[in-house]
Amino acid sequence: MGGILIIQRTQVDTDVTAQTTKVGIFTNGEFMDRSWGQTHYEALESLKEELNLEIIYKEHAPGDCYADIKELIEKKGCRIIIGCSFDYGKAMQKAAAEYPHTYFLHAGGVYHQENYSSFFGRMYQARYLSGIVAGKKTKTGELGFIAAFPNSQVIRGINAFTLGVKSVRPDAVVHVSYCKSWTDDAPALNSCRKLLDNFPIDVVTVHTNSMAPHQEADSRGVWSVGYHRDNRDLFPNTYLLACVWDWQIYYREQILNCLQGKFHGRQDWIDKEKGMVSLSPSPHLDMDTAILVREASEKFNSRGFDVFYGPIKDNQGQLRINAGESMSDDEMLNGFDWYVEGVTVED
Repeated sequence: MGGILIIQRTQVDTDVTAQTTKVGIFTNGEFMDRSWGQTHYEALESLKEELNLEIIYKEHAPGDCYADIKELIEKKGCRIIIGCSFDYGKAMQKAAAEYPHTYFLHAGGVYHQENYSSFFGRMYQARYLSGIVAGKKTKTGELGFIAAFPNSQVIRGINAFTLGVKSVRPDAVVHVSYCKSWTDDAPALNSCRKLLDNFPIDVVTVHTNSMAPHQEADSRGVWSVGYHRDNRDLFPNTYLLACVWDWQIYYREQILNCLQGKFHGRQDWIDKEKGMVSLSPSPHLDMDTAILVREASEKFNSRGFDVFYGPIKDNQGQLRINAGESMSDDEMLNGFDWYVEGVTVED
């Protein structure tokens, strides 16, 4: 008598978080800075228990941080290394070549290899949206931008903010001052004061981790637009809103990929709708401005529009992007060395 042989298979689910994983993360400032460093700290701390992580934080790491990386791997036993500054690129590349079984994640970097990923979000889209808000709020049509260094990442943000401003205030001017530091208060404050003393600026924004420009703006009754993290509780009367980061989803995904042996080094530039970048809530927006921001955001999400679609001229009057064309990701990431119409650099 015939029969059917049934073989029952059981799936073994290996818990990759059963053992503690050591993660080393370093930054050029402090992790409780209410800015860039704290966004990374809060994201990793939120994953600590879920992924069974031991996180080792190193603050004020220099640009040539190879010795710090070596210590984290050889003495601390870290399997995953995270660097939180564009300036760490060369040191991280050197270490990644020397330690092929360690995983490297570089926030704001532009390099990748098998065990090394660089990652960032399309923050320029949030910058554009914040520019709409600033452009609707300004009465003088003159705005300030305190920035750290003129690299592609920073210039991309300046240009996106300016295009957002000019989409609602075509005659506006954005005055830029470079303070030559990502973290230090004194140069950021000096740059802010120089702009506010010399021009009738009534809205400022920043690409620096320092809170000093917001404090100065607040003391003068000038509106400010934040970056990295929402700090409206510090400046309730003058803080318009902020372009903010949420790294939790990305860190969860990438750390699990490392633990499961699925990591593939690449350049990750994450779209706004995935939640890595956003605008903070604001009590200072009127209904018309909120509608404009929502409409522009929906265009980004539908892929019907991006910030650097032509025609776009530079601040010397030269046509840089033709009508119907757009900048490539590579150009935006690595080759942005010019300013859009409406930007003046005061240094």
